[in-house]
Amino acid sequence: MNGVDRFLQHKRIAEALRWMPAGSHVLDIGCADGALFRQARSLITSGLGIDPDEPSDWPTGPYEFRQGTFPDALDGADGFDAITMLAVIEHVPSEIRQVWFETVTAVLNPGGRLIITVPAPAVDRLLDVGIRLHLLHGMDAESHHGFDPRIIPEELSTSAMRLLRASRFEMGFNHLYVYERIS
Repeated sequence: MNGVDRFLQHKRIAEALRWMPAGSHVLDIGCADGALFRQARSLITSGLGIDPDEPSDWPTGPYEFRQGTFPDALDGADGFDAITMLAVIEHVPSEIRQVWFETVTAVLNPGGRLIITVPAPAVDRLLDVGIRLHLLHGMDAESHHGFDPRIIPEELSTSAMRLLRASRFEMGFNHLYVYERIS
């Protein structure tokens, strides 16, 4: 990741943290190098990060890293107060997203929050240009599967989850969805 990537990541995490319950035990799906845990150090109590790639640098503290894919890497872990998927869900094929959402509902504590950020479809074109101009480095636009963020409420429609917030940020280039587990 280069400086622009890090800046965008920082902004995305900051938006998500506005919805993070204080003192949370957090599951960060697609955690990369644990940037969320570094940035939220004073807000969260502990966390588990899952990512297919092992980070070269992981934050110190009560944050566990598991290499692998969600939900397989959970390996019995549950009881989370918050689960984040920041710029991740657009990389997941539709047939797998349903399994993810079912698993989230199972491992999220009642009253817990699922926080999702996803880029708007127009961002794919901007990513292509930014990557070609070497302004962006850590993006993987070709695996977005033509994702339309507006389908998240439909796919996550369940009696166990209530949508608290659906909005856009960063001049409309990113979507935020915040759900709360109600039962």
